[in-house]
Amino acid sequence: MSATVLVVEDEPQIQELVAVNLEHAGHRVLRADNAEQAERSIRGELPDVVVLDWMLPGESGLAFARRLRADARTRELPILMLTARAMEADKLAGLEAGADDYLTKPFSPRELVARIKAVLRRRAPQHAGDRIEVAGLQLDPAAHLVTAGERRLELSPVEFRLLHFLMTHPGRVYTRSQLLDQVWGDHVYIEERTVDVHIRRLRKALEPSAHDRLIDTVRGAGYALRAA
Repeated sequence: MSATVLVVEDEPQIQELVAVNLEHAGHRVLRADNAEQAERSIRGELPDVVVLDWMLPGESGLAFARRLRADARTRELPILMLTARAMEADKLAGLEAGADDYLTKPFSPRELVARIKAVLRRRAPQHAGDRIEVAGLQLDPAAHLVTAGERRLELSPVEFRLLHFLMTHPGRVYTRSQLLDQVWGDHVYIEERTVDVHIRRLRKALEPSAHDRLIDTVRGAGYALRAA
């Protein structure tokens, strides 16, 4: 499944190489030459993952990673550091600063794409593109298909994204605000009650296979999908 990737890299050739390969893999790419540009980009739209160079003009990638981890809005944002600093001490410093993974230059573009997929699978599994099954309910992101046995269930694009997120995070309770950020995007400003409307529609779509029972309303907290 496509993810939005922010590439923070000041060397134009490397930035282009990374961007082209990520776009070829189906991702949407945002670009920044330094931490200041990256911060502006994140304020406008929270990406799904950041590919971050260490040695940037001005604020270093290491310091920027620490700031991202200190901010509640970006605390869980997946970060992959891509840098020429290859010493073990550098790698440890990068991981301790909050990076989820660390890849050194020169690098294989195919490995970069694979590392991003692995980071997303751990941090944001809804973007990994894997097929999911919970209690006989199957969701295929690539085919945009939801089935229960031989029965195909019809969902709107929003309900599909909502179900996909809940199925990749079973057992966890999410507030309306969190679901808005994760499913609609944190740069989209709509009423929180919109989530209630789409939860009702999702349950209705799941009724034919009786999987509507998987969607729990947690009074005063939000919604969750029952763990299998």
